[in-house]
This record gives sequence, structure tokens and C-alpha cells, in this order.
Amino acid sequence: MKKNTSRRDLLAAAVGATAAAAVGDASPAAAQAGPKPIFAVPATTIPIVGESDVFQVRRIYCIGRNYAAHAIERGSDPNREPPFFFQKPTDAIQNVAIGQVADHPYPSLTKNYHHEVELVAALKSGGSNIPAEQALDHVYGYALGLDMTRRDLQNGMAAEKKPWEIGKSFDHAAVIGPIHPAAKTGHFTKGAISLAINGAVRQSSDLDKMIWSVAEQIAKLSEAFELKAGDIIYSGTPENVGPVVKGDVLLCKLDGLPDMSIKIV
Repeated sequence: MKKNTSRRDLLAAAVGATAAAAVGDASPAAAQAGPKPIFAVPATTIPIVGESDVFQVRRIYCIGRNYAAHAIERGSDPNREPPFFFQKPTDAIQNVAIGQVADHPYPSLTKNYHHEVELVAALKSGGSNIPAEQALDHVYGYALGLDMTRRDLQNGMAAEKKPWEIGKSFDHAAVIGPIHPAAKTGHFTKGAISLAINGAVRQSSDLDKMIWSVAEQIAKLSEAFELKAGDIIYSGTPENVGPVVKGDVLLCKLDGLPDMSIKIV
């Protein structure tokens, strides 16, 4: 009996040790066993007005030539062309605080640097093939933005029928103010939008002159991409885009949002 009991005890002890090892593997040592990044890549975030939390950016989409007069000044026919989109890298974001005049570095390689003031929509959810009538349900909030453009590089690449990403996608190319939750501001379908340089108004229009509304942009984008929370959409700029030089102070206005200002340095 003692011998049999001893064997049972040994078996039980072995099972217990195996179970303990299994539990141990599920603890911190096991959690550290998987692959991990060799370095940290900081998240790109945008402050939210009235919140301590921030909006983390997943993708930046931009629509081209979404005001008829701007389409015409860029040599396009707004009555025939469907909307087209391009992207900027998330780390192109330059946050500008309310009441601040932020220094904005004049970029390399260009001698014709242009301003484009725009309404920006920030998404809290997404999907594919979103109906336009449901599109605004996915919008978390709105911000005022600048789609800065190295116009000479963009035009040069376009003339050679090459991608003009170099003209749009560079450091600090996506200037943006803080995000205002749509629950507080409502959705922006109309309202005066303008940009002044050194006190002289350069761009002046109204959101109701967009060829494609924000809702329609979301619907069209979702046909080509699965949109997700964290995506932001620069919704197009009015006419009279033009060059800036070092020392210029840009003041952007949109009815319903605080002003945004940068200085070219």
C-alpha cells in the first residue's frame, strides 16, 4: 500500500508541477516571449477641444479640386470630373493650438510654396461602401486645416505624368487645429471659409460651394478603401491658392470654429 500510495503521490506531484509550469508560461515571462518592435514609433495625435483624451490619426485623405472655381484655376472642368483623392503620411501633421501663431518651416526643394485652407473631418468609425445618407454618422468631429503644397514640384511631376506625391506629402504638410466634436458643433455643410496673408484676404468662399459634400466624400472614399476610426479627410480648398514666403503670417477662418494661424519661417 505504501508503495502504491507513493507512486500516486509522485504522479500527482508531477501533474501539479506541469500545471504550475503551464500557469507560469501564461504569466509575464510568456507574454515577453513573442516578437516585439525593435524601436518605438510615436503615435500621431490631434488634441480634442474640451477633452483630456486625444484623437489618434490612422490615415490622412485629401480630395482634389472640390470647389468649382479652384478646379477651373487648376485647369479642370468641375462639371465632368469625378472626385479624386490622395494621401499624406500621418507624421505630416502639424498641430496648431487655439490662439497660437505656430512657426511653420518653409520646406526644402521648392520655390513655389502654396497655401490651401480646408475643413477637415475626423472619423470615429468607418466601413466599406458607406451610403452618403449614413456617412456623417461616422464623423467624430471637425477641424480647420491647411493642405500645404510644393506647387512647382507637383506641377512638374504632373507634366511628366508621374505621381505628384512629392508636392503634397512632406514634413508639416498637414497643418491642423484641434478637433471639435460634432456632438457640440453639429455638422458643417455651409459656412464662410477664408485665408488671409499678412492681413490681406487671399481665399474666401463658403462650404456650400463644395462640389462633393463631406458625406459624399466619405461615401466615395469608402468605395475604394475601408475607412476606419482615426481617418481624417481634408475636404478641399476654395479658389485663389497662391505662394507664401518666409515671414508671411497666415490666418485661417471658418464660421463655427476658432481661427488658426501660422508663420512661415
